Amino acid sequence: MSNLRTGGQILVDQLKIHGVELAFGVPGESYLAVLDALHDVQGGLRFITCRHEAGAANMAEAYGKLTGRPGICFVTRGPGATHASIGLHTAFQDSTPMILFIGQVARDQMEREAFQEIDYRRMLGQVTKWVAEIPTADRVPEFVSRAFHTAVNGRPGPVALALPEDMLTERMEAQDVQRYQRIEAAPRPEDMARLAQILSSAQRPLVLIGGGGWTDDACDAMRVFLERWNLPVATSFRGKDRIDNRHRLYVGDVGIGIDPKLGARIAEADVIVAVGPRLGEMTTQGYTRLKAPVPQQRLVHVYPAAEELNRVYQAELGIASGMAAFGAAAAALPVPAAAPWSAWAAAARADYEAFTRPITVKGDVNASEIFAWLNERLPVDAILTNGAGNYAGWLHRFHLHRQFHTQLAPTSGAMGYGVPAAIAAKAVHPSRLVISCSGDGCFLMNGQELATAAQYGLNVVFLVFNNGTYGTIRMHQEREYPARTIGTDLKNPDFAAYARAFGCFGATVRKTAEFKDAFEAAVASGGPALIDIITDPDQISPTATLSGLRAAALKKT
Repeated sequence: MSNLRTGGQILVDQLKIHGVELAFGVPGESYLAVLDALHDVQGGLRFITCRHEAGAANMAEAYGKLTGRPGICFVTRGPGATHASIGLHTAFQDSTPMILFIGQVARDQMEREAFQEIDYRRMLGQVTKWVAEIPTADRVPEFVSRAFHTAVNGRPGPVALALPEDMLTERMEAQDVQRYQRIEAAPRPEDMARLAQILSSAQRPLVLIGGGGWTDDACDAMRVFLERWNLPVATSFRGKDRIDNRHRLYVGDVGIGIDPKLGARIAEADVIVAVGPRLGEMTTQGYTRLKAPVPQQRLVHVYPAAEELNRVYQAELGIASGMAAFGAAAAALPVPAAAPWSAWAAAARADYEAFTRPITVKGDVNASEIFAWLNERLPVDAILTNGAGNYAGWLHRFHLHRQFHTQLAPTSGAMGYGVPAAIAAKAVHPSRLVISCSGDGCFLMNGQELATAAQYGLNVVFLVFNNGTYGTIRMHQEREYPARTIGTDLKNPDFAAYARAFGCFGATVRKTAEFKDAFEAAVASGGPALIDIITDPDQISPTATLSGLRAAALKKT
């Protein structure tokens, strides 16, 4: 029996074999044959049409982060690929499985600077684990299989495959492959014995968890390990949902806006067990919280890819292991006879509880009180997303995540992530409450995707913290060049009216007390909803005002 098919049909058949149920993209003439093949499988593979390739790529990245399966994105050649590259960069830095399929010029036009031609192997080499161009239709199964395996195994990450236009229309016979397999490294018994020995000699241990590759089972096993050993645990930058933040052993997140007391505890710790994070710039505060290359603390570093171990920090013990395999092995470790750090752990928890209580702020809107109310109002499985900006500091400090896969945030620091990430989350989990948090500058970088939410009935609640400025940059300007700000003031639209123009619910909040009713109305609206929250621009973070930063900087000059 013949299996003669076009390259586009072969590609879509491979996606079905690998279990793909959802793809994001912006249609383009360079991959029309794929779109035609998708038409035949609409009942089993949804294609969500987005309004910008950056939004589509961010949605695919968020899907990968939320599910652990490669997020799939289709874009056209040239401008489509350049727009989408931001999603690849986030996926690379966040260790998120993702595959970007890019339409490409026909093979007989290559190397002529044909219309929108780019050599993606050169362009995207540093933001992907692997980038390739599929030469013939009969090799589509081979390339797609490799893409899936590369995206999920070792350190997860993004892959890009270019699809020559004529390759997608040529008809060839091709042998289908089996569904991809996740291959996870596991710790050796001697590694775990050494870990137990190091911990047993500690007086002030601290566990740091985060990074990619986590599963529900891995989180559960890690919790068991922590409880049996009574170990205090912190989370790396934007990894707060790896453990219930209400747990007696959770002591805070290690990133931007860290509790100074937690920062001091990291310096005082005699053993740090880092499970999952790369120990990058944000978590280490520019590689200063741990001394590089040899930390002052005894360091145990667990990571799924051996090539990342000892890349920056020389660990006393490096363990190449997936999160689930390590968690299971750690949970089975014999419990020590005594844990002299019990008071240390309890004090760290008390510090965290004090740090997350609402504070007094300048202006009529207090974001700390808003998140305190949301902590009581939201269901356990509510998903919160954000992009980048000072507004995110309020979310990270005051919101308490209670289970895994409730936080979607870019460790890459990419603005414009929160809106598309929330839309992807709602597409994956339509019954769960999904809240997108954005600053006014962050929101308008992908605000057009409200159209996507409205088109597909993805009822996200979008919160826009609106202070009329690129707040993070303004903060740095006032600190480094006081009273010489430029380029950071924003003239914004009426965001509530903007939302209503898409057929969404829109409301404006100018006082903290108004938020509750606006939020309940947004949830009850039956569609996507936006709340424009007007905040005082001077209250730039929970711990600083712009006027205070300016005065302090001028005093130094």
